[in-house]
Amino acid sequence: MEERWVALELASTIRHDGAGGVTDDLATAPGTTRWIQERADLPVLALPAGGIVADDSLRAEITELRRAVRTLFARAVGPAPPSPADAHRLLPADEALARLNRVAAREPVVPQLDWPRDGAPVVRLPSTEGDPRVRLLAALARAAIDFLSGPQREQLRACTAPRCVRYFVKSHGRQEWCKPSCGNRARAARHYRRVRESGDTGGSAPGSTPP
Repeated sequence: MEERWVALELASTIRHDGAGGVTDDLATAPGTTRWIQERADLPVLALPAGGIVADDSLRAEITELRRAVRTLFARAVGPAPPSPADAHRLLPADEALARLNRVAAREPVVPQLDWPRDGAPVVRLPSTEGDPRVRLLAALARAAIDFLSGPQREQLRACTAPRCVRYFVKSHGRQEWCKPSCGNRARAARHYRRVRESGDTGGSAPGSTPP
């Protein structure tokens, strides 16, 4: 099963729309609710059984957290260029760090050791926070902290395919793009540049149609 990183999924809510533009999955409260509900099975989020319905206030808090995460992703991929989607409106790194840590600290948790007689010891993090929205925000922030402090940070990349704005974790040594369709688009763009530079403009580049 492919490993999932909630922080990467949050950053990827800003994405290429398939028609040459950029879309935001969290642009509206219903869209934010849908994104949350699609992750109801992730233990790291510990969502309540009834789910969470986002309003404009929660949507704004999640998107502000996303801005901090994307700022720190941009820092992680440096000196390579960040995603072009929001490179012009990233936060100062210190402000992004402070925002991430502040949101994570909103949920008080105390590590507890659980050691059954017939099993291995495990650490639980029981929460004393009663508001599921606060728990969700803190869980998203902690997921970003875990991601950025883990080994996958070294493999984080910004996809350089034309029109793509995603970050991805490089899974093998030759991987340059987040998905095969981006690779096809990038190769087509390179071919078109070579043809244009050679002065042969007799035809369009193969594969240049948007996916």
